[in-house]
Amino acid sequence: MSLTPDDQRAAAVQRLLSSVGNPALERLAQLASRLLAAPASQVSLLSDVQTVGAAAGSVTGSTGTRSPLSDSVCTVTAELGSPLVVADATADDRLRDLGAVSDGRVRAYLGVPLVGKDGHVVGALCVFDEQVRAWSTDDVLVLTDLAASAVAELELSALSVEYEADRVRWQLAITAGGVGSFDWDLQTGLLEWDDQLHALFGVAPGEFARSIEAFDALVHPDDRGRVHEALEDAIAACSEYTAEYRVVHPDGATRWVKARGMALPGPDGTAVRVLGAAYDTTAEREADARISRVLETMTTAFFLLDDAWRFTYVNAEAERVLGSTRAEMLGGVIWELFPLSLGSLFEEHYRGAAESGEPRAFEAYYPPPLDGWYEVRAFPGADGLSVYFHDISARRRAEEQREAAREAAEVASERLALLATVSEDLSATLDTEYAVGRLARHLVRGFGSWSVVTLWDDQRHLRDIAGWHAEPRLRPTVARYAQLRLGALAPTSFLHRALRTGELVVIPDATEKISAVLTGEARDLLRGLAPRTGYAVPMRARGRTVGAITLFLDDGHADLGPEDLALLMQVADRAGVALDNARLYESQRRMAETLQRALLSAPAEPDDLDVVVRYVPAAEAAQVGGDWYDAFLQPDGSTLLVIGDVMGHDRHAAAAMSQVRTLLRGIAVTTSGTPAEVLAGLDTTLETLRVDAMATALVMRLEQSDEQRAAGVTTLRWTNAGHLPPLLVEPDGTVRELRGGTPELVLGVTSGSPRSDAEVVVPRGSTVLLYTDGLVERRGEHLQESIDRLAGMVAEAVPAAQARATAPATLDARHLADAVLARATAGEAPEDDIALLAVHLSAQTG
Repeated sequence: MSLTPDDQRAAAVQRLLSSVGNPALERLAQLASRLLAAPASQVSLLSDVQTVGAAAGSVTGSTGTRSPLSDSVCTVTAELGSPLVVADATADDRLRDLGAVSDGRVRAYLGVPLVGKDGHVVGALCVFDEQVRAWSTDDVLVLTDLAASAVAELELSALSVEYEADRVRWQLAITAGGVGSFDWDLQTGLLEWDDQLHALFGVAPGEFARSIEAFDALVHPDDRGRVHEALEDAIAACSEYTAEYRVVHPDGATRWVKARGMALPGPDGTAVRVLGAAYDTTAEREADARISRVLETMTTAFFLLDDAWRFTYVNAEAERVLGSTRAEMLGGVIWELFPLSLGSLFEEHYRGAAESGEPRAFEAYYPPPLDGWYEVRAFPGADGLSVYFHDISARRRAEEQREAAREAAEVASERLALLATVSEDLSATLDTEYAVGRLARHLVRGFGSWSVVTLWDDQRHLRDIAGWHAEPRLRPTVARYAQLRLGALAPTSFLHRALRTGELVVIPDATEKISAVLTGEARDLLRGLAPRTGYAVPMRARGRTVGAITLFLDDGHADLGPEDLALLMQVADRAGVALDNARLYESQRRMAETLQRALLSAPAEPDDLDVVVRYVPAAEAAQVGGDWYDAFLQPDGSTLLVIGDVMGHDRHAAAAMSQVRTLLRGIAVTTSGTPAEVLAGLDTTLETLRVDAMATALVMRLEQSDEQRAAGVTTLRWTNAGHLPPLLVEPDGTVRELRGGTPELVLGVTSGSPRSDAEVVVPRGSTVLLYTDGLVERRGEHLQESIDRLAGMVAEAVPAAQARATAPATLDARHLADAVLARATAGEAPEDDIALLAVHLSAQTG
């Protein structure tokens, strides 16, 4: 019957269980613990249970211990089939409920599966700690190397056990202890062995000549000298004899034997015999050899220093990394062979580990000829100081490159931040000249010591508009220099050259070179500022130069590199474009405002009325609009007030506004109709003449009979074609909307729309405000909220307007209109046109 894959794995594990307790395996476990500086390590074999094959440190189970698979962390490693790296097992869902984790014996865990020659996972090699710990990539690589060695040792040990099983069985039948004894009579020369010793030396009792010479013949030639020396020393001092040596059996097999004995004195005090025992240490020696092979094949460099700081072992990787051969290093003192270690971290940690008995881990740089960075772990022990180390120069170079890249990114980020700040300054205000002047501060923070900004207008007049110094105490000096330098500079100066050519001008030895083209106080101020290097950077836009930035560096600043100069010119160009845009904007704005005002005539102003009109064009420079106001007299002497807005924002809207306004004036004067009658007639006229325009409008007529004049009141009669409601300011300062009726259909939709009048009687001393939507509308705000906000601003402005009034007025309408506009626009050009009509009904006499 063929075995299933699970049966095959179980058989493979069962075969390897014979290696439990193998000294080489134990040393591998110890090596894993030392290399990774872990308190504990363990080799586990996994069949139907977990068996601890070898262990080091305080572990969850000693060698040979068995435990259920379901409670084993190594089982998780084997099932994973790859390294299991856990910094904190209590936070890992796979491990937190296992016994060794829940009771605190295992917190940090690193395990590597053991894969047999047939491909089956037979167990795991692991290291662990009771404390939380992060495992490095090097830790995983080292443990993986050791795991491969552990599997090889398991396989080799299993083969050895199988091969020698028969011989071991008959040896165990002969003696349970495996130790042979000897008795050498120094007076007769007779050397007696027991049967076990004969077996150790591979010689039958009848074949051994029972002499020291016969013994010498069986000792390996390379070991005879030191064995004889040890015997002679013991005999001379009547002391203990110890030696470990190789024995060559008659069949050529070589075994290691360790012998211990005592030279016994006779009556005269000299030695008369040597008694002792010996046992086979071949397995231990082979284990040491295997450990040596592991050290030789490791990718980690290793050396061992004795108490006198001499090299006693150096592996092949250490030879490569240290650039010296074993022959050159073995027996040599580390401080002599590597003198640059003295006074360095290497000496500090090596001596510290040896003195404290505690391991040390550190990173350090060793200068040329090694010229490298090393990650080092030093472990003190009975045989000296074990040192494991990696060349991490490549990693450190990568870290340095990343740091350099990070610093470059920070510099780039700072440059982008400067550009963003400049752009924000230039776009955040309509006062472009002020924003450009702030460049002096920004550039000083980012590039140099002090700076001056100069404008060059269309008439080729120069003005220094700003100066700034990094040191507050020198800012007044820079400000005074900026006041004087243009009048003191010769036409051949660096500044004039930059303005004429539109190219960056660099001024080395700036104090001397600039002083040569300056006169008077300006020259003295420059010498006091003492710049080392200067840069005159033209501000350019659309093929013309509109100004220049002059940046100065003192001795504390290095000259600017190509990238800095490129950024400086980019900043200057952005400022130049902003200045040119402002020039074009202002030119177009003036043109649009002039056109708009030309379409609006001055209002009529009877003696008993204070009529104030205000028009503010939109921020969009060339967009003339359809907003209009009007105030005129009808034939019966009534005053007609009009506010309106033709839909659209271009020259067509302005033309339509002019037509609608003119038609309304003609109808109102010729018909002397009420506001509703005037707008009804206007609807018919627009349709008849096919005037393609739609508009909102509010028409209000101020009426007064003789009785009302005597009573000091006036009737306000109005009609509303889709326009915003007027505001009334009563003599006591109360502000309210005039809502007398629902706004009706806008003009230009259809003729025949019903129009109605609303009226209210108000006392003299009242003020009425008519306005267009540019004064109130804000994105995201309900229209009524906007009107309420305007009413609040009017109420805030009334007290001051009343205080400025002169008889017979009780309120200064001009001050009120200006104050409301200032509050509504906050000093910025509005997004939409604003038309405002404020009429104060002054007190009447006679």
